[in-house]
Amino acid sequence: MPTTELSSTRAFEGSKRERHIIMAETVAKTNYKWRVVDIVVAAIIAVASGVIFWGWDVVCAAPLALFEAVTPGFEGLLNGFWLFAGPLAAIIVRKPGAALFAETLAAFLELTLGNQWGVGGSLIVGIMQGLAAEIAFAIFAWKQWNIGTTILSGALAGVACWAYYWMTNPGWNAMRVSWYLVGSIISGVIIAGALMWALHKAIAATGVLDRFASGRAEARV
Repeated sequence: MPTTELSSTRAFEGSKRERHIIMAETVAKTNYKWRVVDIVVAAIIAVASGVIFWGWDVVCAAPLALFEAVTPGFEGLLNGFWLFAGPLAAIIVRKPGAALFAETLAAFLELTLGNQWGVGGSLIVGIMQGLAAEIAFAIFAWKQWNIGTTILSGALAGVACWAYYWMTNPGWNAMRVSWYLVGSIISGVIIAGALMWALHKAIAATGVLDRFASGRAEARV
């Protein structure tokens, strides 16, 4: 076979293999069906997060009072410690509903362990935060799994947290409402967004997420 024909054949075969790889990756990325391992890992994240939520409930009184003393509403900067379960589960499991599932389960566990917030300040706000965190990934049809969507997820969870406390505290003045919104968004962006993205990268680097697209994506870098 002439050299030019051999080169053309090899180029065609290489191009064909590349197309098969791209098609396989596309199918994997759009596979929305939950596996048992997805449920287990999302539940583990939720349980661990719920315990952290509860632990923060125990010690948060002094920090909240301190930040509130600076400017009423400034305590919103601490809300990120209750917002991270959804974004973290979503970016690791990468399935529709992961953020809502994890944040809701974490909030339920937090409530079950006992705290000062009750059903509304634990479970209801948790559902709202999980739904808002989920919206960030739903906007992109659960196909964009990057730091941008994770930060957006944290920010929207912060907005949901703000919305709940604004609705349940009608006596707040405009200044407090505004500061609480800004603080909640900043906290969501940093703690629930950027920090959870960094945590997911660190976990993926250990190889324990090899059964997930998040782990395989890290391995290809």
